[in-house]
Amino acid sequence: MRLRRSDPTAPGYRRRGRRHLDVDGRPLTDPAALARIRELVIPPAWRDVWICPDPRGHIQAVGTDAAGRRQYLYHDAWRREREKAKFDHVLSVAQRLPRLRKRLARDLAGERPTRERVLAAVVRLIDLGLFRVGNDEYAKGEDATFGVTTLLPEHVRITRSGMEFRYPAKGGIERVCAVTDDQVCAVLTQLRRRRDRSRLFAYRDGTGWHEIHSDDVNAYLKGASGIEMTAKDFRTWHATVLAALLLAEHDPAGVTLTRRRRTVARVMREVAEELGNTPAVAKASYVDPRVVDLYHDGVTVTVPRTGSRTATERAVLDLLHES
Repeated sequence: MRLRRSDPTAPGYRRRGRRHLDVDGRPLTDPAALARIRELVIPPAWRDVWICPDPRGHIQAVGTDAAGRRQYLYHDAWRREREKAKFDHVLSVAQRLPRLRKRLARDLAGERPTRERVLAAVVRLIDLGLFRVGNDEYAKGEDATFGVTTLLPEHVRITRSGMEFRYPAKGGIERVCAVTDDQVCAVLTQLRRRRDRSRLFAYRDGTGWHEIHSDDVNAYLKGASGIEMTAKDFRTWHATVLAALLLAEHDPAGVTLTRRRRTVARVMREVAEELGNTPAVAKASYVDPRVVDLYHDGVTVTVPRTGSRTATERAVLDLLHES
């Protein structure tokens, strides 16, 4: 099916209570259109709902949720294309990680809390601890949630073995994450000594202290790697690698489909625990579906003998590039 670009500002079907109106504001009676609307499963709580009158529109429905945010339902074919593009981009990100990690090591080798050194510490934590980048708006109020850039000094404890982070993450779930890294630990020790400690991560220049924000992180990532990348790309790649390694522990040869599905479900639960997400979200949004498809086809990654991070990631990259 060839999709067409939708325009939610153009006339469309509307929802009024349990009824639907056509583009002219009259009750919608077309059985095919009503069946398509039912299949979209538009959340009942959505307000100001617009529905594309064309079944080939790339956006099928738009509405405002209970929090006042505009939400979209996309055509299945469009969503599949976007998902494939996303995972292909993540493979490009994975290929740049060795270059990025060398830059992190150089920037972290300094002694002063410069912008580059502090940003390198933030990115190293994203790489090692699967942190979300953080959102300034979500870090406010009684129900505040945090990501790496919005962490407060009380969210980290420096121990002999490394750093322990404990904070309310997305969804209000308390996240506990232990990270061992001497360079990052040295940066955090410096930052925790400063007088103004409203945020954990800040850098100092000739004009004083400045907090780190998500835009700073994204700009650093682009400059250090040469391509656009985000914290979510790290989470997606590491979730894919972890899933590939866990599936490789279970030989799919001669195993029934039911048992393979159980194995996949168990793996997704483990990946979700690392991410701080649900298994459904881990499978739908983070683990490259080609890893699961290959497992069902009897193919798993060959884990390198060295067991090094670089070699393991290269093995997963090779597996996906050959699929």
